[in-house]
Amino acid sequence: MGAPIAVGIDGFAESPPAAHWAAREALLRDLRLRLIHVWNPPSPPAPALPHEDDQSYWSRRLLTDLVGELRDTHPGLRVSAELVPRETVPALLDAARDAEMLVLGSRGRGAPGGFLLGSTGRQVLAHGVHPVIMVHADDKPLTADVAVGVSLRWPNEEALRFAFDAAARRGGVLRAVHAGTNGPGDEAAAGDEPGAGDEPGAEGALDAALRPWRERYPGVPVAEAFTAERPALGVVHTAPGSGLLVLGRDETEPGPVPHLGPVIHAAVHHAPCPVAVVPRG
Repeated sequence: MGAPIAVGIDGFAESPPAAHWAAREALLRDLRLRLIHVWNPPSPPAPALPHEDDQSYWSRRLLTDLVGELRDTHPGLRVSAELVPRETVPALLDAARDAEMLVLGSRGRGAPGGFLLGSTGRQVLAHGVHPVIMVHADDKPLTADVAVGVSLRWPNEEALRFAFDAAARRGGVLRAVHAGTNGPGDEAAAGDEPGAGDEPGAEGALDAALRPWRERYPGVPVAEAFTAERPALGVVHTAPGSGLLVLGRDETEPGPVPHLGPVIHAAVHHAPCPVAVVPRG
């Protein structure tokens, strides 16, 4: 039996959509779903509320209600729930390490200045060792197509594998996009490297990056796309019409505030579909 799909649950409106997305993905992959609610016990313990003799009552109630909702909505789903009394980021990173992927709800779309991702989301996206998927409460209905950002200088093979596999499971088209010009400060679509969308041979380089995966997934139709927009804009503008946007992530430099790069940052805040961030192996 494969590793489960884990989904982080909290009390915000984004958690149920993330859990339902993860449930559909678990059924698609024939995997278990593991709900994780990280609960930080107060120190010292707070006085008990009326009709409550356990400080974790509402956390357990949240999980119980959501498990019932998921089982009713997704027949055949194998789902478990766990209340984890730990600090949030270490608990989620441990869950991601033991899972096929970690799914989180995102409150980031349309935020002024784009700072609503929060420190928890930043840390998990930056340091997760397996794919992390961010789901907004108002993401458009699922479609079968998958979009993937591709760097031509150093393609992220793990992101390409994830994207091709996702398209194959869904029976959709894979849209491979490379964005950017040679202007100062540009980063490639699937990694923080200078863009090269308009340089000679870009079409051949993209074809070469995709060729091994086309051979492994011959049934997946592939549409190649180039845009001269800055990668952070080009990737987001390519996502509409897709059910999932896949981006690669290079190793994150240590520091108190992880640097995700403008492409991932823009996608998580503005893409109209779930965003999968896949670390380079």
